[in-house]
Amino acid sequence: MNKVWHRISERISSVFTRSMSGVDSLPQLAILGLLSGLVTGAVILVFRLAIEWPLEYFLPEEGSEAFESLDIITRAVLPLAGAFGIGLFLHRLATHDRKVGVVHVMERLNYHQGYITARSAIIQFVVGVSTVITGQSAGREGPAVHLGAAFSSLMGQWMRLPNNSIRTLVACGCAAAISASFNTPIAGVIFAMEVVMMEYTIAGFTPIILAAVSAAVVTQLVYGSEPAFNVPALTMNSFLEIPWILVIAIIIGVSAALFIHLVDAMGRFNQRPILLRVIIAGMLMAVAAVVVPQTMGIGYDTVNETMNGELGFWLLLTVGAAKLVITALTVGLGMPSSIIGPTLIMGAALGGALGLIGGDILPGHASSVGFYAMLGMGAMMGAVLQAPLAALMALMELTRNPNIILPGMLVITTATLITSEAFGKKSLFLTVLKSQGLSYQSSPVIQALRRVSVAAIMDKSILRINRHLTAEEARKALQAEPKWLIVDGKNGPTALLPAVDLARYLEDSAEAASNETDEPVESIDLMDIPAHRRDIAPVQYQATLEEAMHEFENTSAEALYVQRHVAPMIQRVYGVVLKSDIESYYQYRRS
Repeated sequence: MNKVWHRISERISSVFTRSMSGVDSLPQLAILGLLSGLVTGAVILVFRLAIEWPLEYFLPEEGSEAFESLDIITRAVLPLAGAFGIGLFLHRLATHDRKVGVVHVMERLNYHQGYITARSAIIQFVVGVSTVITGQSAGREGPAVHLGAAFSSLMGQWMRLPNNSIRTLVACGCAAAISASFNTPIAGVIFAMEVVMMEYTIAGFTPIILAAVSAAVVTQLVYGSEPAFNVPALTMNSFLEIPWILVIAIIIGVSAALFIHLVDAMGRFNQRPILLRVIIAGMLMAVAAVVVPQTMGIGYDTVNETMNGELGFWLLLTVGAAKLVITALTVGLGMPSSIIGPTLIMGAALGGALGLIGGDILPGHASSVGFYAMLGMGAMMGAVLQAPLAALMALMELTRNPNIILPGMLVITTATLITSEAFGKKSLFLTVLKSQGLSYQSSPVIQALRRVSVAAIMDKSILRINRHLTAEEARKALQAEPKWLIVDGKNGPTALLPAVDLARYLEDSAEAASNETDEPVESIDLMDIPAHRRDIAPVQYQATLEEAMHEFENTSAEALYVQRHVAPMIQRVYGVVLKSDIESYYQYRRS
């Protein structure tokens, strides 16, 4: 059976891999993007049902988010017991296995070319479900992104695609996950490119769009076409509201900066035992659950109530502040919770509270509480994630109202600028990466090199040849007219030399023998003849040009031979790459 699967994988790989090594493989990427969306949509359905079914049976009222209906003792015990169980589970894992969520996806993209393991996906599924059903301040979007990226990456690994294609598939999985979670395909596309990949490419848009659309179709078959929130008709009543909208943007920007700062500050305790940190997070959550039960779980029911003007000022203010503080503290301490959902709840609550104040300031002119709640959601998401375009697209798709665009652009960009420029805060994901001693390289040069595989530019005019050979064997080898000769030693390839150098040596030797100034050459040592030899090192067939450049830097090699594992203990060499080839390719693409 394993042989059959291996043959199927080889066949699919042979069809796709060669044609997907460059940046122009749009039709193949489009097909894979569509498959990624279908797979991710199915995975997100399973994930959502794993959360909703237990809560629908456990919670007293109908629905899967009514934690407020629990009695006070249950509200206190549930998150604490859940934290203890999650802490034990994480304690048994190695440190690198505890990494989940969007931050982990970005790390795998930056340091491992988007390779995500099945083990990582299983761990994310378990902790993602556990944090929500035990009433932690968590969302399902971060785990969904991780799961979508993981399954898309695994699909690419199974097909043995080049690393540049696997990176695109990871972006497809991220977009599909957001699309399936919110029923917002455009926001999913922009989120994948603005937040996770941190780049926009023409070739990348098509597969990512197809992934987002196909994932949305899958979830709509089960949940219908309605967006995640019940949004009433929203519009800005008067241009007199613009100054107050700017004030709200400033307050949201300050709140977002505080949220990022608290998460970062809690990171100083990362060296403490994970079990201790998660239990402390559970204790803090238990206190919050008793005092402000709206902080428990996903909290979309609270958002819907805010949109429809069902909550008062002090409750909205309390929910917004409590959600901000408790989410920042628990996530910073190590609770594997998603932060995308909580940012929406805190933004909606704070925006709604400020909207009520605006109604008192401009009676008869102010828009509805739901209007300001929606603006608060977009502003908080844009500021915390430093993703204004993704937040704006989410705002537009959730409201399905073009009238929200003008005030939405104003509030989101202003809040994002306040957070980044006035307080010097980067995206929360980049901040967490930095606290782990990691960075995210997104310069134009690196982005360009990541999009292309070494297979796209390698020189395939090669011939592997033994170091020691006879003159007759050398002449026969040159009949194939290779450009490069890869010299094999005892432990594999040892050097690269131009075939013309061997031809010149044979010609000189024959001429010397004909003039009787030297004996005819019978045995040749390719490491001894006059030639422009280059030190070589291996690079895998799937590697990107960025990885090839790292190999040049780490090995001090003058050339790389491109190899691929084709059978146990057998590596086949497909071509060679020089550093000048990469530099020429980049200069050509730039011009």
